[in-house]
Amino acid sequence: MEVKIEESEKAKQIVVLLIGPPGSCKSTFCDTVMRSSHRPWSRICQDIINNGKAGTKAQCLKMATESLREGKSVFIDRCNLDREQRSEFIKLGGPGIEVHAVVLELSAQVCISRSVKRTGHEGNLQGGRAAAVVNKMLQSKELPKVNEGFSRIMFCYNDADVENASNTYNKLGPMDNLPSGCFGEKKSDTKSQPGIMKFFKKVNALPGSSSNEAANATQNDNEKTRNVRVSPAKLGSADIVPTLAFPSISTADFQFDLEKASDIIVEKAEEFLPKLGTARLVLVDLSQGSKILSLVKAKAAQKNIDSARFFTFVGDITKLRSEGGLHCNVIANATNWRLKPGGGGVNAAIFKAAGPDLEAATRVRANTLLPGKAAVVPLPSTCPLHNAEGITHVIHVLGPNMNPNRPDNLNNDYTKGCKTLREAYTSLFEGFLSVVQDQSKLPKRSNQTALSDSGSLEDTRDSGKKMSKGWSTWALALHSIAMHPERHENVVLEFSDNIVVINDQYPKARKHVLVLARQESLDGLEDVRKENLQLLQEMHNVGLKWVDRFQNEDASLIFRLGYHSVPSMRQLHLHVISQDFDSDSLKNKKHWNSFTSSFFRDSVDVLEEVKSQGKANVASEDLLKGELRCNRCRSAHPNIPKLKSHVRNCRSQFPDHLLQNNRLVARPVRQ
Repeated sequence: MEVKIEESEKAKQIVVLLIGPPGSCKSTFCDTVMRSSHRPWSRICQDIINNGKAGTKAQCLKMATESLREGKSVFIDRCNLDREQRSEFIKLGGPGIEVHAVVLELSAQVCISRSVKRTGHEGNLQGGRAAAVVNKMLQSKELPKVNEGFSRIMFCYNDADVENASNTYNKLGPMDNLPSGCFGEKKSDTKSQPGIMKFFKKVNALPGSSSNEAANATQNDNEKTRNVRVSPAKLGSADIVPTLAFPSISTADFQFDLEKASDIIVEKAEEFLPKLGTARLVLVDLSQGSKILSLVKAKAAQKNIDSARFFTFVGDITKLRSEGGLHCNVIANATNWRLKPGGGGVNAAIFKAAGPDLEAATRVRANTLLPGKAAVVPLPSTCPLHNAEGITHVIHVLGPNMNPNRPDNLNNDYTKGCKTLREAYTSLFEGFLSVVQDQSKLPKRSNQTALSDSGSLEDTRDSGKKMSKGWSTWALALHSIAMHPERHENVVLEFSDNIVVINDQYPKARKHVLVLARQESLDGLEDVRKENLQLLQEMHNVGLKWVDRFQNEDASLIFRLGYHSVPSMRQLHLHVISQDFDSDSLKNKKHWNSFTSSFFRDSVDVLEEVKSQGKANVASEDLLKGELRCNRCRSAHPNIPKLKSHVRNCRSQFPDHLLQNNRLVARPVRQ
């Protein structure tokens, strides 16, 4: 099939709604783009639309309509925080006019600080009044959804994200288009903006601040989360749509016919999309005038393939997230048969960007590759592509060669060539499908009870169900900190190659820190094996070091070091907790029993078990339902307030089993 591409194909105009409270730098975003963009833009700002004074929504709509008639794209520089405020501007879209949203989801603290400190604001919203206005606006905030009528939504959570978004629009020429879809969403509570920093707060003093300081942080135990563009996979620290970015195979150096190649790409994409759930396929090329992109785009449109799940993209395949705002967890490499760096094009670029980690990981999987085949290579967390771009896998794929100066030339035998190219795309997409399926599997848990979606405990001992536990966005926070402590400097107390130390944001005692393991695939105690013994010992030693620091401040403090049998948050972490349990954050039976029953596994016992039997014993979550008993005298109490009142005054000796094997860490009493 041959499709003609119109040379005069006109790019669509864009209406960009900037969404964010005062202080989120909407006006700065507009100015940054408009200063150097080659596309004509008009900024519609309600603060100054009435001859330099505040105007009305109707005036904004009128000016936007006039700007579009003049051939300009427009920025709607209003807060646009709820669906009703956005609806009239979305109606500006139509044939030839796309409606985008750029969501400036910066923290409330940042927005309030900027609003209070600024001077000369166009709308005169500054000083003390700004804080109240920002807080009030955020109470009714509704994050945008594609089904409102947006063709593209881009989320920004920090200044780096904002810079990436402005660069995306800054580079957009008069004839360029951006792919449809929802890009970059991490959090999704429509009423608040809790980030990881809200859950964990670093103290200024070296060992830690008082429990009052930590307890003063805002809590929202009932926070709800949702997935955006529902993805079956957990990808790193946030839920994103599984996405494969791939170059056109064999059409560059191997000189395969573009018409035939584009037919096969579209054919295979159409075949695999139904198998991939919500996952996306993105054909990528560096060149704005790429003929293969134009051919594929036109043929996909003729077949009515969903453009939100299969689309083309212009950009560097190794920098799609950082430079293009496109989040892809898997990229394909059009490689050579030796699976080696070198040459030019995509293969050289990917090996260079990934560094030696990719070559080493590739050697574990394969040494050579035949035409029509693919090799899926997981990237280690140390790989630059993994850290900078969020890419978890590279899929090497080798297509047919029609270049007489390259190995295995087919001498223009397109019967064999098309067969091999179909096999190559089949191998590529099957490899991606395997990644999607693997990443969608929930972390295994073989304990006797499971935590249901409602938060209640379900007994699965006799149900025959496979024990598993899914992690909410909030529960992934520890994993994110463990993997990237350098990004959380105001949270981390210390870190090394193997561990990270932070304060528990909701401490259950006067002193309560967490020692996180930095190793992937260690979600909790059940994942620990004998090969992790050295790491467990290091975590224990670091915990003892912090105990010593705390006891230098207050020698009366007594500590336990241990693990929860079933963690509430992903990533193996050791609790270092004082035994006073004097904290406003300790609120219910589950909190108490998780630290005072055998559900809490002492670190010294875990070390002995792993050394002797290769794994640690874990207790049932049924223990969390037990009676409220004093951790010293074991007397029973009807509720938490009465229990706490008793514990404050109880001077009984600790139970015998805690006094053995150094399970309690106390300073010797001076005679």
